[in-house]
Amino acid sequence: MSVTVRVPAKVNVQLAVGGARPDGFHDLANVFLAVGLHDEVTVRPAPSLSITCSGPDAGQVPLDRTNLAARAAELLAARHGISPDVHIHIDKDIPVAGGMAGGSADGAGALLACDALWGLGSSRDELLAICAELGSDVPFSLVGGAALGTGRGERLTELDVGGTFHWVFAVADGGLSTPAVYGEFDRLNAGRAVPEPVASAALLDALRTGDVPALADALSNDLQPAALSLRPSLADTLAVGVSAGALASLVSGSGPTTAFLVKDEDTAETVAEALTASGKCRSARAARAPAAGARVVAGAA
Repeated sequence: MSVTVRVPAKVNVQLAVGGARPDGFHDLANVFLAVGLHDEVTVRPAPSLSITCSGPDAGQVPLDRTNLAARAAELLAARHGISPDVHIHIDKDIPVAGGMAGGSADGAGALLACDALWGLGSSRDELLAICAELGSDVPFSLVGGAALGTGRGERLTELDVGGTFHWVFAVADGGLSTPAVYGEFDRLNAGRAVPEPVASAALLDALRTGDVPALADALSNDLQPAALSLRPSLADTLAVGVSAGALASLVSGSGPTTAFLVKDEDTAETVAEALTASGKCRSARAARAPAAGARVVAGAA
């Protein structure tokens, strides 16, 4: 028997970052939007916990217990006094270390899959509590759609989305470490009074009404200057997408994937082709949003 869960990538349409807290984290106003790029996580009984991975950049995915998918299985098993004896296979399509929460998605996917495989019937709140323990982005990977994350991003308020938004994502060569980007944010803001992060009312209204131009005007990412400082070439990628017809561009989360909001599917194809031809990214992918959160697609009643 096995269970397969499909789980989406995300883009941060707003990422407002406060100053560093005593625990090293930052308070956030983080508006997540799930997009139609997915990993699939399959779990099946095994003599002991193990992980394999296939797909683009699979070689960059850790196959030990530092992987959030493995940690999810361990935490869920510990709560129920059982042994996490499963094999986890990740079929990866979300860029690795790309600011699109691929690792968090795998953690949420493995959690839901193990819960179904073991017949635990955990409540949504129980699963979300484990997700928050795993990492700041993991709860949203379970929920999907759109949500405002506060605290360090793990406290979610789900948001209404009134339409479909078309995106193009340019995948960069190599990754950017999220801790390194936050460290650069702190360096760039040293000695400054960093304001408390607040969600943009204009952005939330644009999501609610499905207003694409208004969303384009409201996109923001406080980590973008830090990501560009560490990877200056991303500025060229952003410029290519806008020149090709994107309404707006931004670094996705901590990067280095760059995101481009476009008006429709045809423009998405044009922008993706221009980005690919430019040589300023490794690949370019079109996707729609919002997308559903983690869900079982095979193997459970």
